[in-house]
Amino acid sequence: MLNLDQATVRFGRHRALRALDGVTLDVAAHDIVCVLGPSGSGKSTLLRAVAGLTLLDSGRVLLEGHDQQGVPPHRRGVGLMFQDHQLFPQHDAGGNVAFGLRMHGTPRRERDARVAELLDLVGLPGAERRAVGTLSGGEQQRVALARALAPRPRLLMLDEPFGQLDRTLRERLVTELRDLFHDLGTTVLAVTHDQGEAFALADRVVVMADGRIAQTGSPLDVWRHPADTFVARFLGFDNIVPATVTTGAAATPWGKLPVPESTPHGACHLLVRPAGVRLVPADQGLACTVAARTFRGTHVAVRLRPTTEGPPLEAACALRDAPGPGDTVGVAFDEQDIVVLP
Repeated sequence: MLNLDQATVRFGRHRALRALDGVTLDVAAHDIVCVLGPSGSGKSTLLRAVAGLTLLDSGRVLLEGHDQQGVPPHRRGVGLMFQDHQLFPQHDAGGNVAFGLRMHGTPRRERDARVAELLDLVGLPGAERRAVGTLSGGEQQRVALARALAPRPRLLMLDEPFGQLDRTLRERLVTELRDLFHDLGTTVLAVTHDQGEAFALADRVVVMADGRIAQTGSPLDVWRHPADTFVARFLGFDNIVPATVTTGAAATPWGKLPVPESTPHGACHLLVRPAGVRLVPADQGLACTVAARTFRGTHVAVRLRPTTEGPPLEAACALRDAPGPGDTVGVAFDEQDIVVLP
């Protein structure tokens, strides 16, 4: 459906800075792909380049095999939904959804039927005459989505689509939209800085850094096997230390940690997932003092400070088992939650 071939966008004085730096990416038909990354990583520039709102300095954007160079945005057959919805306040909900259909010259009867069908599909049946100003944030989000879907775009692009919604509504909408897109067979390219949102919505995740793709894969693969320390830290993992691997073990500031026998020898970094930091009696394992603990809903994050040397580390504990600040505990490490990073 979509191919980016060495897509490059420069900006700044003398066009020396690269917002996109030779990005190559394929999106298959009917896939939901989420581009994930911190501010300034180039993810929104990528979206705008596909839409034709930002011109490439080099490289190509192809839609269904056709080079889009020189094709204006309204001729590309893609839908784009922005974070702030950008609904037309002078039109009611139905008028907003019908906008693209009117631009395409769709007959009135067919247009009205399509508007009613889409509003029902996004959970707003009979809302055609509702004024935009009377809609809640979630309802405006649904109208904006219906408007983007109305012309039947071959590719739907979402730019931080849930950023202005509260967490409960955001989590519910992400689940609903994933099911909706799969039911419709819609090809989706979305950008977000929220990894939870991306992992819940996407069939495939693309992590960007400094205008380049740092890693791509299924949400489960990226979560289990971050490509490097940047990806691991962006995903929220802080238990990362330099290490030197020998047969079956790695020397780290926290002592020797187990690694798979097949791990190449030499220098690397180790990521220890908080679930793999196991608390044991104080006279066993790595001695630590509890510096702080934070309730995370499903578990308690316990911040630990080694009593000898080494950086702090975090453990994930059940609420009933979590020690309090100032307590002394021992730490053991589970091999299945240790990831070797290049």
